[in-house]
Amino acid sequence: MDINKKRSFAELIVRVGVNVREGQEVVINAELDQPDFVELVVEECYKAGASDVRVEWSHQPLQLLNVKYRSADGLGEVKDWERERLLYRAKTLPAMIYLESSDPNGLDGMDQEKWGQAIQKRWSVIKPIRDEMENKYQWCIAAVPGKKWASKVFPELPVDEAVEKLWEAILYTSRADGDGMSAWREHNADLKRRCDYLNSLGLRRLKYRSSNGTDFSVGLIPEALFLAGAEDTLGSGITYNPNIPSEEVFTSPMRGDAEGIVYSTRPLSYRGVMIENFSIRFEGGKVVEVHAEKNEDALRTMVSMDEGAAMLGECALVPYDSPIRNSGIMFYNTLFDENAACHLALGAGFTSCIRDYDKYSIEECRSMGINDSMIHEDFMIGSHDTDITGITADGREVPIFRNGGWAF
Repeated sequence: MDINKKRSFAELIVRVGVNVREGQEVVINAELDQPDFVELVVEECYKAGASDVRVEWSHQPLQLLNVKYRSADGLGEVKDWERERLLYRAKTLPAMIYLESSDPNGLDGMDQEKWGQAIQKRWSVIKPIRDEMENKYQWCIAAVPGKKWASKVFPELPVDEAVEKLWEAILYTSRADGDGMSAWREHNADLKRRCDYLNSLGLRRLKYRSSNGTDFSVGLIPEALFLAGAEDTLGSGITYNPNIPSEEVFTSPMRGDAEGIVYSTRPLSYRGVMIENFSIRFEGGKVVEVHAEKNEDALRTMVSMDEGAAMLGECALVPYDSPIRNSGIMFYNTLFDENAACHLALGAGFTSCIRDYDKYSIEECRSMGINDSMIHEDFMIGSHDTDITGITADGREVPIFRNGGWAF
């Protein structure tokens, strides 16, 4: 990939993604396979005025070894220096950049039960600090093509050609293959218009139907809004874009109000394994039954992480006619695949969806119906014939989606 295109993408992540401010610290999370691109992002952060940029590297083979040889208690321990680092971040609020490039199957064979137990133990320490930081800092998830990921997406190509082709796909779907700054301004304006219309309807419920068997309804929070694209930090009011790419208009539904069954339309990458061809049934707002042709054990672990893991935290509307779906590529990566189809998310909801959320505490937002959990996992249910109907507060039915696309 041309170095100038990579540099422009790095600038987009820094300027439009996290929108680094003068004197701000930045933390970049990345896999080991893209050091050259990480270097470009670091340089763009400093050019934007960052005072300090730190890179935290990860490597899936090391995670496999840690889970294999360490105990659940050892894995779940949050050491004093880790806690102090989290507290420092809660105080200084650095911009956080997450660069996805990992192998979709890179953690196959990992003991999911042990790793789940470790995460549950760590969460008791991490949660109050995370709550303190919520909505107050800029963050952005973007992607670069790791070799194993590229070979998964394009198995018929030599690895170097696969990486190049995945670069092209990432830039296209991220609206970064031309003037990315202008493209994102226009895209965010279109998303805002759709949110404004949806928020004018006074919706209280969404009903989903697809020919694959999806037959499902979910309640909405009266005080909640549909959001999309750019967001503003709480207090400082800094505008940033948390996901590159992003095609969704989303809201957080009423905790514990969901009925029916949904069928996946794309695989779900969860903790480095692929969950494929699965269904989830809800009764009384909670998951009561799951099935999957592949890695059902990972799906069961996911919905049992805590009480909120079996309830919904997000409903996202994405037209079937989207750049990612139109690319014809199965990315095997949730950042992309969730933006190819309507999706739901199990786990934590977004307190920022509550109207005038800055006037309420996190606990007050959750008392209105925002779900709380240690997980937030998106899974895709939209298809070419998905119909979604909204029910308003006065009982009117309003078409939201017809045949997989916007009905307005």
